[in-house]
Amino acid sequence: MTRKQFILQVKNHEKSFRRFLMALCCGDSPLADDIAQESYLKAYVSLAKLENPESFRYWLFRIAHNTFLSHKRCEKPTEDYENAYGISSDSESDVSFRYQDLHQALDRLPIKVRTSIILYYMEGYSVRETADIIDSTEEAVRQHLARGRKHLKELLENNGYGRR
Repeated sequence: MTRKQFILQVKNHEKSFRRFLMALCCGDSPLADDIAQESYLKAYVSLAKLENPESFRYWLFRIAHNTFLSHKRCEKPTEDYENAYGISSDSESDVSFRYQDLHQALDRLPIKVRTSIILYYMEGYSVRETADIIDSTEEAVRQHLARGRKHLKELLENNGYGRR
């Protein structure tokens, strides 16, 4: 794959890749940007390892997931976000808070469960593809999805998003 083809592939998948990272990073835009940049760099440097250019999106998501996990292993919490839980915007124009409750709920899930939910429900990957991306079994992904749905439902209902 040439540099030009790489850039075209990145542009073709930019929107879904950004959505995936924003959800994975629970709305932390600067962190999502950092993970994206590092993932793009790793992908470009490893381009010779990409056997099938048609699987570029899948391959890039796997790199991003591994980059995110590496970042989380090195991360040291610096502040308690629990004090800010539930703060929301009164302004309809404040888009940065649009998915705040979902991101806070996702942040409370274990990383593999969160990633499974995002890849399967938000990005449309199959159970098998999700298992490959997160380096897990299909059965484990099914369990992640079941647990994740249950926990998200509870978290969102407790935050006022129950059935009306």
